[in-house]
Amino acid sequence: MNTAPHPTPDPIDAVQGLLADAGVLARRLREVLAQLTGEPVELDELIRRTAVTRRTVEDLLAAAGPDLETTGTAHRLAPQARDRYRERFALDELGAAAPTGPEQAALMREFIDGGPKPAAALDHVTATPETALRRAEWLRDNYDLRGANVLCLGDHDLTSLALGLVAPSVSVTVVDVDERILQHIDTVSAERGFDVRTLHADLRFGVPPVLEGWADLVFTDPPYTPEGIGLFATRAAECLAGPHSRLLVAYGYSPRTPALGHKVQQELLRLGMVFEAILPRFHRYFGAQAIGSASDLYVCQPTAHTRKLALRQAPGIYTHGPQSVEAIEATAPPEFLAAIGERLGTPVSSLRDPGWSRPIKRQPQPPVYDLRSDPGPWLLRMLLAGNTDRLAFLVDNNHPDITSERAQHALSDLVAAKYRLRFHRSTPNSRHALVVADLVEPDSVAGYLLQRAHGKIGNVCREGLIAHVDPELTKRTAKDRVVALAPTPSDLDLRLIDLPRHRIADLLARL
Repeated sequence: MNTAPHPTPDPIDAVQGLLADAGVLARRLREVLAQLTGEPVELDELIRRTAVTRRTVEDLLAAAGPDLETTGTAHRLAPQARDRYRERFALDELGAAAPTGPEQAALMREFIDGGPKPAAALDHVTATPETALRRAEWLRDNYDLRGANVLCLGDHDLTSLALGLVAPSVSVTVVDVDERILQHIDTVSAERGFDVRTLHADLRFGVPPVLEGWADLVFTDPPYTPEGIGLFATRAAECLAGPHSRLLVAYGYSPRTPALGHKVQQELLRLGMVFEAILPRFHRYFGAQAIGSASDLYVCQPTAHTRKLALRQAPGIYTHGPQSVEAIEATAPPEFLAAIGERLGTPVSSLRDPGWSRPIKRQPQPPVYDLRSDPGPWLLRMLLAGNTDRLAFLVDNNHPDITSERAQHALSDLVAAKYRLRFHRSTPNSRHALVVADLVEPDSVAGYLLQRAHGKIGNVCREGLIAHVDPELTKRTAKDRVVALAPTPSDLDLRLIDLPRHRIADLLARL
């Protein structure tokens, strides 16, 4: 029989557990601990200084227990414990961060000036470099970013790069529909050593599954329509990790139209969000003069009902261009469908809605997808999702993938191991074009991966190596080869359909 006494738990480990449970809100608990490293402080005064609830402060004091010196209702950390707590919880770093200087402001301006131009159809209005840095500083100074999962839903303003300047240790994920932005962020992050991961998504069709329930902080500056705020907030709600997570939204409206502001706030309330703070005129922009070139920062706390209330949104979310609320088109007329069918050589009774959250399975008749509202990236995503022998896509005649021979070759080469493409400009009329894709038999790892774009890249490539390169390979050896081949090894845990286009091209070129 073992009668050895159990080791006495170390109070600092119990405190560590409370901070871990608090997530990004642990900074507030660290501020309480910092107060305890000085002169004894009364409980009531400790609460007033830190603005932390009495219940939470009492829990923290109880966890520290033997490491405290207590006189009446006054507390402080015992001398032998103070240095341990300072080191373990980085207490000396609180409030020590210096404000951004001219060098960081100049770099931020360089990042913005070197990035893609605003796209009116995506409601892009560029925030000033000072605004991007102010956002990053506010996140750093109000949350515990060590080990936190920070997500930017849309990042034309390059807030992720500002975080890289202000808090170099923070890890950020960016999701955007604009391939240009994703490539620019990847380029700058690689040059500067920022820990920023980029993923592609059109939020109307969902978020990459890897982000669901993942984020501690979500920042977004969405289209300023009720539909836009509703959709972006809904996707953010799907990504939030739990009750200690926070959603930060940039939104502005003219004081001349308070009804619009009311509608937008209703969208957030409909998701069960609580307005923890509204910081007026926090963001400034080049443009957006209708709202004074400024917007507010909404800090939103989810409730227990938020995830359940994350409802599907209408597809029109912008104020300009083919994807605006006013631009949603009616079903195609019969003569329009007949012209498409004549080109395909088979009757077409209807157009199908776009979407690539799941693979497009084999079908007896070639489906035709309506991509007339495609801002640019949908066509490639639909080709990645397709697994049927033949399918077609109706796009605008000025779609960026078809407007020149060079653009057509670039798309064709990218998916050549899976589909053979034919481009029919001005078909079925002068405003539109038809892209027809015919499946080819996969004879390479690239083709194997392209036909399994919803699988984890590492696993699919491993199986592809065994199937198309060397059947004698063990899974372990094949996995090692895949890791050696991958230009971005961290992408192996993701799905091909979620990668930015430039990283898809880089990966396929190596296989």
